[in-house]
Formats: sequence, structure tokens, C-alpha cells
Amino acid sequence: MILYPCFLHAQDEILLSTILFRKGEAGVDTYRIPSLVQTNDGTILAFAEARKNSRKDTGDIDLVLKRSEDGGKTWSGIITVWDDAENVCGNPTPVVDRRTGRILLFSTWNDGRDAEKQIHARTSIDTRRIFVMYSDDDGLTWSEAREITSDVKMPEWTWYATGPCHAIQLTKGKHKGRIVVPCNHGVFGKGTESHVFYSDDGGQTFCLGGSPHVGNEATVAELKNGNLLLNMRGARTADRVEKGAARLAAISRDGGESFEAPYSEYGLIEPVCNASIINYCKTGKPTGTLLFSNPEHPRKRKNMSVRKSDDSGKTWKTVYRLSENPAAYSDIMVLNDGNIAIFYETGKESCYETMVFTVLNKKYL
Repeated sequence: MILYPCFLHAQDEILLSTILFRKGEAGVDTYRIPSLVQTNDGTILAFAEARKNSRKDTGDIDLVLKRSEDGGKTWSGIITVWDDAENVCGNPTPVVDRRTGRILLFSTWNDGRDAEKQIHARTSIDTRRIFVMYSDDDGLTWSEAREITSDVKMPEWTWYATGPCHAIQLTKGKHKGRIVVPCNHGVFGKGTESHVFYSDDGGQTFCLGGSPHVGNEATVAELKNGNLLLNMRGARTADRVEKGAARLAAISRDGGESFEAPYSEYGLIEPVCNASIINYCKTGKPTGTLLFSNPEHPRKRKNMSVRKSDDSGKTWKTVYRLSENPAAYSDIMVLNDGNIAIFYETGKESCYETMVFTVLNKKYL
């Protein structure tokens, strides 16, 4: 186990911290886009994109993972989940159907010769497509990728991205058992918007959900009252910092089928970056406590932090600052023992040198 140096902490706040992927490992230029899930049997799965030849968002990109059966102390070698020659297999967004134990993994694909701006402009060779895979053996093996683009993407949409971080399964109300996947899409000639899609039958069929018509990369949590909170990356505008450098948020009262008017979440500043939100739920029922991870800085991708709300997102406070180093994308998860796992991009000179898995002591919540 490789320990990664962390700062600004009492000695026992961080229970363990391990580099799971390092730039150059296995001949891969850069590993990016972390996502996490813990299976019914307790296995932790840490997913990433293996960007073979460069750090760019396009080119030869595979979906990979590592597994831990002992709470993150030791890890398997790299398992390739999806490799489609020199094309992009990206944006891993996993969820476990707690009723069956099946692990669903949502992902997006595009021709490796196409850049995002070409897909937005409709000058690309192909477009962005959406797929689902599953595993019934705790992530050891995976089904073939099944395309669901026609179910969850509107014809006028251009770009599309699942997550990137975990999806969720609802636990209460008439939508109990529903799987909800946070996403974003491009509208031709406009910009990006966040949205969700969902499944009520364990990933057999899918329906397109609602959109607040703002946002970019998104993350979603179930609230104590059964509503959904969609938390979204904001736009990179010239006056963004002057206006508070805030994340965006919107509420759904119908299981993700529609969203109310979006609002700025001034308690969560960001440098325009992915983030992750989760309900601190240990008993299977959502609580009033939410956890949120992102680089806590208005301009720079640095200061990876975990913030906490005890009132379902009305107010926030920082409870962990992992380091002041460069840091970018992350995913956060509540482990079966109540401790908090965070998987994030970081390094000393660049955000994209390593991907680190850290377990934080629950007593500091």
C-alpha cells in the first residue's frame, strides 16, 4: 500500500490513503474521471478512464477499475471493463441495485477522432452515445455494453455525458427502487444542461427524466423527505467569481421526472469542476445529512475538501480538507461501517498525476 501525503488534519482523521492509479502506469498516459461504488458483499469498486496516449478527453480511452475486498486496504490489479479499439469509452457512472446485487455501469462513447467541440457543432464523424453494462460477480466480469441512446437522448442534443460519478437508487416513496442517473447534454447552438434518466426495472428499460435547463456535469442525492437534489457544475463566465463562484442546484419532487427552478448554491464554491454529493445514509433510509466533495476554491482546482450539511443542503460547513495540493474530479461514498471514502484526482504539480483513494474517520463528522 502506498501512502499519499495529506495535510491540515489531526493524525487520525485519515484512516488510510492509497494511490490507485498513477500517470504512466501500465503504459497509460493519464488516468482520470473517478467513480466509486460498494457492492452488497462489501467489495469496493473504483472506476477510471485509462487515457492511453494523452490527457485529452478524446482518443483511445478505456474504462478500467480496481477492486478491494478489505475496505480499501489492498487492491486488485487493473481490470479493463470496456475497450473499443481507439474510441472513447468514458464517464463511468456505477450504481448497485440493492434488491438483486447487480452492479450497473453507465458510460458514454464517441469516435476517438472526434473532439467535444466538433460533437457540439455537429461536424463530427459520429455523435455521443450512451451505454449500460452490468456485473453479477462483484465486478470481476462484465456484460457487453448495450446501447440505450435512443431511450435517453433527444434528437436535437449533441454532446452527452453520464455523471461523472455514481448514480443512485431511491429508497422511499412510490419511486422506491428507481435508479436515477445524473447526466448533462449539449443543445445545438446553445450550451449544456444537466438532466437525469431513470429505470424502474433494475436497468432493463430506461426513461428520460427532467432537466432544470442549466448546468453541466451533475451529481444527485436523495433527501430525507424523498425529494432529489441535483447539484451541478456551473458555467465558466467572466463574472462568475464576482457572483460568488457557486455551484447550481435544483429540486425534484417526483423522482427525477421534473425539476423546479434552479438556484445558486453559495455555500458550495467551485473553480468550475466536477463534484460529488451523497446522503450520509447508513441504515438504508436517507437522513438530513449530506456530504459533498470538490476542490474548494473559486478559481483553481486545488484544496480537495469534504463539506457537510445537516439540514438537507440549506447550509454547509467544511469538515475535511484533504490537502492544499492541486486536485480536480472526485467521487464520495459512505462505507458500510459509516466511514467516508473519497476517490479523487490530485498531484503535487498537476491535478492529473495520480488518483487517490482515501478513507476518512466518521467521528470527525
